[in-house]
Amino acid sequence: MSSIPRIDGLDDPVTPLDPRSRLCLRCKATFHSQWAGERICGRCKGTAAWRSGTPMQTPSVGRRR
Repeated sequence: MSSIPRIDGLDDPVTPLDPRSRLCLRCKATFHSQWAGERICGRCKGTAAWRSGTPMQTPSVGRRR
């Protein structure tokens, strides 16, 4: 497998900045992310709750005392 050399002559390794498939942090579905900071899928971003800025409900794991 060959890689395209960068201008500085170093091989450009695959980094987390590269577009790739990732898991959505909201619904856990796999989606094609364009960059490392894109962690919410388009379907979730299209919801009224996302657009309004409503905090995501998290399931209660245990009881607080």
